Amino acid sequence: MAVAAVGLLAATGAQAGVTEEDLANDTASTENVLTNGMGRHQQRYSPLKLINKDNVKNVVPAWAFSLGGEKQRGQETQPLVYDGIMYITGSYSRLYAIDVKTGEEVWQYDARLPEGILPCCDVINRGAAIFGDKIYFGTLDARIVALDLKTGDVVWRKKIADYKAGYSYTAAPLIVNGLVITGNSGGEFGIVGEVQARDAETGELVWTRPVIEGHMGTYKGQESTMTGTLNATWPGDLWKTGGGATWLGGTYDQDTDTIVFGAGNPAPWNSWLRSAGNPEGTEGDNLYAASRIGMDPSNGEIKWHYQTTPREGWDFDGVNEVVPFVDANGNKRYATADRNGFFYVLNREDGKFVGAWPFVKNITWAEGIDETGRPIYVESNRPGDPTKAADGKKGEVVFAVPSFLGGKNWMPMAHSPDTGLFYVPSNEWGMDIWNEPVTYKKGAAYLGSGFTIKPIFEDHIGSLKAIDPNTGEIKWEYKNNAPLWGGVMTTAGGLVFTGTPEGHLKAFDANTGEELWKFQTGSGIVGQPITWEMDGEQYIAVASGWGGAVPLWGGEVAKKVNYLNQGGSIWVFKLPKQLAAAN
Repeated sequence: MAVAAVGLLAATGAQAGVTEEDLANDTASTENVLTNGMGRHQQRYSPLKLINKDNVKNVVPAWAFSLGGEKQRGQETQPLVYDGIMYITGSYSRLYAIDVKTGEEVWQYDARLPEGILPCCDVINRGAAIFGDKIYFGTLDARIVALDLKTGDVVWRKKIADYKAGYSYTAAPLIVNGLVITGNSGGEFGIVGEVQARDAETGELVWTRPVIEGHMGTYKGQESTMTGTLNATWPGDLWKTGGGATWLGGTYDQDTDTIVFGAGNPAPWNSWLRSAGNPEGTEGDNLYAASRIGMDPSNGEIKWHYQTTPREGWDFDGVNEVVPFVDANGNKRYATADRNGFFYVLNREDGKFVGAWPFVKNITWAEGIDETGRPIYVESNRPGDPTKAADGKKGEVVFAVPSFLGGKNWMPMAHSPDTGLFYVPSNEWGMDIWNEPVTYKKGAAYLGSGFTIKPIFEDHIGSLKAIDPNTGEIKWEYKNNAPLWGGVMTTAGGLVFTGTPEGHLKAFDANTGEELWKFQTGSGIVGQPITWEMDGEQYIAVASGWGGAVPLWGGEVAKKVNYLNQGGSIWVFKLPKQLAAAN
C-alpha cells in the first residue's frame, strides 16, 4: 500500500507526464533519469562533466535515505529521477518516492507478497520504468504493477506467471511506444522464459513471445507464431520445461527498432539429459536458451538470435545486457559480456557474430570462439554424465572457470562514446561442478547438478576492466578483494563509477583506471549508480545494501565475505558550487 507525505506533492509542480520522445532522449536530457540504463540502449553514460577528473575529490554527501531496518537484503536497484522526485525500488518488492532536494519520503508502496514465493537469488528488485503519469515495476510473485506517479496508488496490477511454479520477476521493465515490456525469472525451476508486452495505460496483454523453441507466441489474444521449430534442438518433451528465463530485462535499439532480450540457462542444468539419445552427448543446442534474441517491439516476432553457449551445461545464462554502440570504423555494433567469460561483438542489423575475446582469466570450458561464433569446447571440462557413474548418482566432477555466477553476472557494464571503451564489472573464480539425476516437479528446483564456488587468485576476485570492443584488449584493470556485484556508470567528465561489497562508491579515471575518489556507505554496494543535474549542480546517487546471489550461492567465496554488513539505504552526492572549479 502507498502512504503519502502531505504537502510534498504539491511542491513538486508535476508535469503532464513522460512521453516516448522523453524516453528516446533520456541520455541527452540531464535533468532527469527516466530509464534503466540511463537510456534504453543501456550505455550508462552521461554527458555531464561538472564533476570531472580534476574535482571529483571534492564530491560530498548531500543526503541519505533509509529503506527500513527489517527488510534489508540485497539492494540492486537503479534509481529514477523525474520532476523533482526520485523513485527507488527496494528488496521485497517495495517502491519509494523521495523528494530529490530534501531526501524526504513522498510515498511508499509495499507489495503484499503471498506465502511461498520462490526467488532464486535473493529478494531483490533492479528498478522501475516511467511512462505518462505512471511508474511500473515487477514483484517477486511474478506480477507487474502500475502506480500513480503522484500518489503511489495502484492503477493496475497484472499477473506475468504462476509464482507457485517458480516464476518471479526482478528486472526493470522496458517501455517502447506505449508498451510495457517484461521478461520473467525462475530459471532454476523448470519454467519457460518469455517476453510479454502490455498496453501501458490499461495493462492489457498485447503480445507474448516464449524463448524456448516449440512454444507458441500470441498477439492480441490469438496464437501468432511458434518460437523456432518443434524438437529441432530439444529431445522429447524437455522443451516444455526448458528454462531460458528472461530475467534481466531488455535493451531497445532505436536505430533498428529492435528490442533485445537475453535468455538464461536451459533446464535442467544437467546437459546430458538434454542431449539424450546421442552417446557423445552432442545432440541439440537447446535453442533459444543461453541466447540473445532480437525482436520486433510491436508484435514480439523474432528477428534474429545468437546463442553464446549452445548445449549449455555450466549455468552460463545468456541474459547479460546487449549494448548498441558504434565501433572505431563507424560500424553499428552490439556488445555483450557473457557469463561464460567471453566478450562478444555482434552486427546490429541481424545479430550476426563479429568477434569474441575472453575477458576473464583461465577459462576452462572452451578454447575460444570459432569464426562462426560457436565455442570451441574442451570436452573434458563438461561435467560428467551421471548415468556413466558406477552408482548412477553423481557424474564426474570437473573444475570449471568461470564459476556459474559468471565472468560477469547481472551487474551492468557501461560504455563511453568518448573513450570508445566498455567498463565491465567481472569476477575471477571457478567451481567444482557435477551432474546428478533429476526429474521435473512443479515448484521444485530443477538443476540436476551440484557445485562449490572457489576463488582462483589470492589477492582478488572482483575485477573492473576497461575493454576495447574493436580488439578485445583490456586497457586497464582494477582488482577488488570481494566479488564485484554492482553496476557501472561513466561520464563525459572522464570518470567511471562503481561500488564494492566492502561498501565504497568509487570513481576512476576512465582512461587510466586510477582511483580518484571513494566514499564508505556503510554496507556493500550491489546497486547501479546514476547522475543528473539540478539547479546547476551535478548529483550522483547509488543504493547501498549487501546481498544478491553471492552470499546465498557463493560456496567458499561466500565464507570469504561473510563479515560484510547488510543494509538498505540510498546515498546522494554532489559537488558544491564553490568547489566545482577547485583542482
